[in-house]
Amino acid sequence: MDVPIRRLFVALTLCTALLAGATACGTSENSSTKTTAAVQAVPAADTPSPTTSAERQKFAKTRFVANAGLAAGATYQWIVKPWKAGKFKKGAKGRRTALLKAGLAGAFTYNRLKAAQRNAQGDPTLSKALAPLGAGIDALKNLPSKLRGGDDGAANTFNDIIGKVKDAGASAGAPVKDQVPSASQLAKGS
Repeated sequence: MDVPIRRLFVALTLCTALLAGATACGTSENSSTKTTAAVQAVPAADTPSPTTSAERQKFAKTRFVANAGLAAGATYQWIVKPWKAGKFKKGAKGRRTALLKAGLAGAFTYNRLKAAQRNAQGDPTLSKALAPLGAGIDALKNLPSKLRGGDDGAANTFNDIIGKVKDAGASAGAPVKDQVPSASQLAKGS
């Protein structure tokens, strides 16, 4: 008879806990404001953060390399390569499409270079290496509209800045390799 009494006791305890839990989740205004206040009092972490400065620096370099690589790949694929092929010249076959893609790639490149610049701030060596390039990266902001307008000098400016970012990354121990973004990444701008 011991076993059935234990089962009855366990079942009664579980039912009581479920009933108490259901009652606690009532919809009265007083209890919901207390719950909301309790939830707001505890800050939630968006992403796990590294604990040591060495880990922070490693992740900063990794993110920098990824963002700068995407910017370099987009620049080469949709700006420099068509520019060298003469697709931006008046009367060239596929000029309109090439200019549209170059404008999108220019905006994407600017966005990724700004992200890479923010990532570099997590690593002292990268931060020092990229510091002189801040003005050059900011100057890229208006170049996508110039690309769409057919300005050949804009393509050269993008190429120069990407080269300088690659050199700065290499000197800081974070070599950048071109990574061509997908069309959806290019369209989204990130």
